[in-house]
Amino acid sequence: MRRTIIALGALMAASTTFSMAQKIEYPRTERVSQVDDYFGKKIADPYRWLEDDTAAHTEAWVKAQNALTNTYFSGIPFRDKIKKRLTALWDYPKNSAPQKEGEYYLTYKNNGLQNQSVLFVQKGLNGKAEVLLDPNKLSNDGTIALQATAFSKKQQYFAYAVSASGSDWQEIYIMDFSSRKLLNERLEYVKFTGISWAGDDGFYYSGYEKPKNEATKFSAKTEFQKIFYHKIGTAQSADILIYEDKDHPLRYVGASLTEDERFLVLGISEGTDGSEIKVKDLRNPSAKNFITLVPGFATNASVIDHIDGKLLVQTNDGAPNYKVVMMDPANLQSEPKIIIPEQHEKLEGVSTGGGKIFASYLRRACTNVVQYGTDGTLERKIELPGLGTASGFGCYKQDDFFFYTFTSYVYPPTVYKYDIKTGRSTLFKKSEVQFNPEDYETKQVFFPSKDGSKVSMFMTYKKGIKLDGTNPTLLYGYGGFNISLTPAFSVANMVFLENGGVYCVANLRGGGEYGEDWHKGGMLENKQNVFDDFISAAEFLIEEKYTNPRRLAIRGGSNGGLLVAACMTQRPELFAVAIPQVGVLDMLRYHKFTVGWGWAVEYGSSDQKDQFEYLIRYSPLHNVKKETCYPATLITTADHDDRVVPAHSFKFAATLQAASHDCPNPLLIRIDSKAGHGAGKPTSKLIEEAADIWSFVLYNMRVKL
Repeated sequence: MRRTIIALGALMAASTTFSMAQKIEYPRTERVSQVDDYFGKKIADPYRWLEDDTAAHTEAWVKAQNALTNTYFSGIPFRDKIKKRLTALWDYPKNSAPQKEGEYYLTYKNNGLQNQSVLFVQKGLNGKAEVLLDPNKLSNDGTIALQATAFSKKQQYFAYAVSASGSDWQEIYIMDFSSRKLLNERLEYVKFTGISWAGDDGFYYSGYEKPKNEATKFSAKTEFQKIFYHKIGTAQSADILIYEDKDHPLRYVGASLTEDERFLVLGISEGTDGSEIKVKDLRNPSAKNFITLVPGFATNASVIDHIDGKLLVQTNDGAPNYKVVMMDPANLQSEPKIIIPEQHEKLEGVSTGGGKIFASYLRRACTNVVQYGTDGTLERKIELPGLGTASGFGCYKQDDFFFYTFTSYVYPPTVYKYDIKTGRSTLFKKSEVQFNPEDYETKQVFFPSKDGSKVSMFMTYKKGIKLDGTNPTLLYGYGGFNISLTPAFSVANMVFLENGGVYCVANLRGGGEYGEDWHKGGMLENKQNVFDDFISAAEFLIEEKYTNPRRLAIRGGSNGGLLVAACMTQRPELFAVAIPQVGVLDMLRYHKFTVGWGWAVEYGSSDQKDQFEYLIRYSPLHNVKKETCYPATLITTADHDDRVVPAHSFKFAATLQAASHDCPNPLLIRIDSKAGHGAGKPTSKLIEEAADIWSFVLYNMRVKL
């Protein structure tokens, strides 16, 4: 059999067409003698140098890896066909649900293939829609994206934050709404922020000091988040420091105002689980400091609104599925009054509007919304179009209607208008995607995990599927951080479904679909349960003859990238393809970069011996075995990912390639430029990435198109 070897020096110009059985020679990755001591256990880290993502030798390595990966893609005969089909599917008008601000309505629109959606404004529902802000004009390649936006109280000003190249770092700009001209004010070094206006005079936001080293701001640990107040007409240097905690550098803090602007609310956390709430009554001259409404950090809580001097709060204190209580900030010793007691289903979110409370529950991982009076009186269960995900419930107190969006796996995002008084939903804007949902179906199944726990999974496929064990199948999961995977339409997935694919989403422990107990069942020392759930999902699909190991792919991003990498290293024979995207893959050092420290409440930290012991057992980077044939693997990351730094993916790719030996399966890494963790990625990059991923998946499943 012919053996093709691509030398490192020839990678830049290589145009070789790959056959399925070729042996790939990977770029040489230098090994160093770095060894760390964890409680007496010596752990080698030979690719530590790849953590320096701005160094010349790291950039050369990235260039060589991308050249190899691009050459591989060029050898997939149907890659261009898939990209062309994806482009056609993507090319349809998209509209968000309108958001009411005074007399005006804001709507995001995309004519089909615009890199970023354009923000339109109109006066009244029948007014002429005009462009308020077009992010596509902020860059030549669509890599600047809108983030937080907010009108001032009387719509005199419009503030917005933008991020560049997918970074978490943002800048805030302010527009005079009547003239549409920008003020000469730009706020820098902002990250994870909202914009909370106090009248039309200024706003609160979360910010940081200027990074000490600009060159390392995308990888250095981010510390000491603060709350500032920016007054219109002043420079950022004059911004008022509202809150800081000099004793705890590793805490997040966000600020918001109640709708009537009476209470300033601080949400503080030491990570992604557990919160503390401090409030200040801005109308009380004697209230000089914040008071602690909810002490941290054993529970999760959030302030919903202010009603008659008391604060409406969603909390899981003594209620794993959450409840709503009324708390009196003037009498912290008083027992909170239960407004909406805990239910059997998880209370996913709570909002207010028109003098009502809207509670969004998860029932078998699908949205169910209930309307209550502010005293907790049940008024109605809102009828939704079907089983799926609904979002957008809520408006200002004086309003009597709002718009929400409903979607499911075979139900493209559709906008409905909801009348609060009658409880009626009417169709407002239907999706124009060229797709016939009648050709497909979704069903939910339950299967036992390794320890007997029941796990749910959604499966979507063409009607009339044959259970002969040969269907190309992709299994997607996340399983962490209390995040719920609920049904949602994805135009990118249509290429896979059109070609006979079975698309599966498993609701694993660690997620938020079934309440706090479900979340805790997959965090810290219980993290292995998440991988067991995912592996059990794969075994279920094989046993029920949907597919077989040669036609089964797994995919996940961020914490889901950890999931995929852990499962492929634990059960490599079970999968044909693995796609770990922007994954947390070095579980011993993740907390040393950017905001990774905030995940220790979910994962644990290698700085503690007991937690190190379970982290080392599943850390993907440290569980790659020599001379093991791993599934065809496409690792994806990006040069501006300052959430999960690309070093995770770099080191994992190098380790996999070094261990590959004679395995014919490709072990590649795709490193995007001017992109980050995923948010704000332009349409052109989304299509390119989807074309590469689906081509890689189908090609390595031996599917002929």
